Amino acid sequence: MLRSMITLLVALIFAAAGNLAVVEAAQAKKIQNFGARKWTFDEQKYAPRVVDYITDEKPGTIIIDTRRKYLYLVLGNDKARRYGIGVGRYGFQWSGVAKIGAKQKWPDWHPPKEMIERELKKYGRRLPDVMKGGPDNPLGARAMYLYQNGRDTLYRIHGTNQPWTIGRAVSSGCIRLRNEDVVDLYKRVKIGAKVIVK
Repeated sequence: MLRSMITLLVALIFAAAGNLAVVEAAQAKKIQNFGARKWTFDEQKYAPRVVDYITDEKPGTIIIDTRRKYLYLVLGNDKARRYGIGVGRYGFQWSGVAKIGAKQKWPDWHPPKEMIERELKKYGRRLPDVMKGGPDNPLGARAMYLYQNGRDTLYRIHGTNQPWTIGRAVSSGCIRLRNEDVVDLYKRVKIGAKVIVK
């Protein structure tokens, strides 16, 4: 009887150890698979809509509220079209006045030298010098380039293939919108439009 109890106990221990190994392997895989996280876009909060917005700025002006994570396209008559955005993470925020200096459909991405060095040092991954435009490109479907005093600031208002990042502080300073939203904004904005980031 004692022998059969010991055999049963040993079998249970091996079964538990086997299950534990399976659980640990699954957890390790989940940790490495960032896409496994169930992040979603909050449609009710961040989908584009026309809202009341009192400002002295002219229609066509873009006002970016980085704290609330909204971009407002001034329409006039105390109205604006509001879009949900992703903004610069801590240490990468900025504010000021710029102009739309250029616009591009499915833009190529040229990561700044500082970003390439930072990513290599921090994460051990080498960013490409250039990534051709397309669905996998971090700039998404459209980009509007922000200029100050006639010079490219290297900041953009652009799309993203990661819509779950809208409403979060995740970027290196650029302003991101869902691809469908940036396509809509792109059609409405003219080169030379004033952009206020606050």
